[in-house]
Amino acid sequence: MSTGSGADGREVQLPLSAAPPSQRSANHWPPGFLPVLGGFKERFVEKPEKKYCCEACMNVLCQPQQTECGHRFCLSCISNILSQQSPVCPADMEPLFKDKVFRDVCCHREIMALKVLCRSESNGCKETMSLQQIPEHLNVCPFFEVPCPLMKCKERMMRKEIPEHLNWKCKHRESSCEFCCSKMALIDLQKHKDTVCPAFPVSCPNHCSSSSRPRSEMTLHQQECPKAVVTCPFHRYGCSFKGLNQDVKQHELTFAPDHLRMLANRNVSLENKVEEVKVELVERCSGLVSLNSRLTELHSSLDELKEKQRQVEVKVSAITKLMSSHSEKLLDVELELRTLRQLREDTENLRGTLDNLRLRLSAVEQQGGRSNTTHTVASLETQMNRHDEMLSVHEIRLADMDLRFQVLETASYNGTLIWKIREYKRRKQDAVSAKTLSLYSQPFYTGYFGYKMCARVYLNGDGMGKGTHLSLFFVVMRGEYDALLPWPFKQKVTLMLMDQSPSRKHLGDAFKPDPNSSSFRRPGAEMNIASGCPLFVSQSVLETGSYIKDDTIFIKVTVDTSDLPDP
Repeated sequence: MSTGSGADGREVQLPLSAAPPSQRSANHWPPGFLPVLGGFKERFVEKPEKKYCCEACMNVLCQPQQTECGHRFCLSCISNILSQQSPVCPADMEPLFKDKVFRDVCCHREIMALKVLCRSESNGCKETMSLQQIPEHLNVCPFFEVPCPLMKCKERMMRKEIPEHLNWKCKHRESSCEFCCSKMALIDLQKHKDTVCPAFPVSCPNHCSSSSRPRSEMTLHQQECPKAVVTCPFHRYGCSFKGLNQDVKQHELTFAPDHLRMLANRNVSLENKVEEVKVELVERCSGLVSLNSRLTELHSSLDELKEKQRQVEVKVSAITKLMSSHSEKLLDVELELRTLRQLREDTENLRGTLDNLRLRLSAVEQQGGRSNTTHTVASLETQMNRHDEMLSVHEIRLADMDLRFQVLETASYNGTLIWKIREYKRRKQDAVSAKTLSLYSQPFYTGYFGYKMCARVYLNGDGMGKGTHLSLFFVVMRGEYDALLPWPFKQKVTLMLMDQSPSRKHLGDAFKPDPNSSSFRRPGAEMNIASGCPLFVSQSVLETGSYIKDDTIFIKVTVDTSDLPDP
């Protein structure tokens, strides 16, 4: 891409190569060829006709658009007019509508054929061409201003001046160091010679009598230079002599005994340090023995942990299988419930049919045909009684299946119960009227093979809390795996009334079971005597706070299972 401006001030931004004119359309000209705003400001060989000029900017049309009223505008000009509120044509003040403005392809083609002077005319170019040929011409025009091909150089020049600029004027042209033959930009050459060129001749910094030599040899010369200031070779052993290179040998001869004494002292010091290192090594070796034994213990602990992990994996597998069996049981129960519900509907239909028959029989008896229908009535009554008995049996089985389904669906096996009690006001009134004093929750478990438990609540209180408090108790129930569990029950129990507001200020109490209490021994009946808090929460606090919402309360019971042994 070539960018810049001509001597006449027009903006220029052109690619170095352009597509053939036959492949261009009005919307696919090279960037920079079309004006950003308004029409073309080129110098035309002949003055363009008025029909080729924009009604808004008065320049030659760029991407001409024609309105419904027959006037032509540049694309940018008409876009600006249509963006205004209630746009009108500036030529005749007629209203303009965006969907009634179209591209004038014929006019565009005629404008692109108009002859113009080169945009670099002010630089000396005398070429003329069609407006459409400007991009191709500027790609080769020797008078067109382009930047230096070298990226670091920011100068601009006419295209024909590039060879001369690159050969003689550009500060960033490639140049070679006459000493080391390295290639670099001309602007960096002097700095290279002054600082890093290894072959550049430099003088000795000690001003000795030797001649200049390459920079790369100066380090070696410093070691031999007679005027170089050096320290005594025995400096590391304590000698503080510092002088010229030529005086070092005389110093070594004169102070040889002192140097030997320094070496002896250093040797004694080293021997002492060797002894200290030996003692430290012995101590560390003894420490290594203890570390080795510790490492052995860690290996054994790691083996134990791996074994425990294997056992946990086995338990997880067993629990997965148990969950799968529970899912199958739930499916079977649901299918059976559907069958029983269908039987109930059939029985109800049959009962309705029997009632109709009774009415018809009564009507027959009233008409005097009793002697002929006695046998039929007895038979139908017997059949009806039999169906009533079957219906009672099915209703009992259906209620049992509903209960089993509810238990399986809501059972918890992690020692936590979330009990949702609906219709609080009605149930509270039942408790006040002694119709239903207490409610039992669904059972929950400490594990798939753990303790079976439930909660019991007195909404109108029990004992000391009757009439004033809500009483909450914990109940140990008889489970299928009690023979494998340790007794008495010793796990910590936490009772909690859930706050349903965002503040979550739950009310709770916790206790450790009394091992001597019969409430926590292995159950001999369906469940043990309940144990808990008669004064768990006052009814005034319960009913004025945010513990009741939508006539529902939530009670949470948590049993600590962290130290529970495996059955």
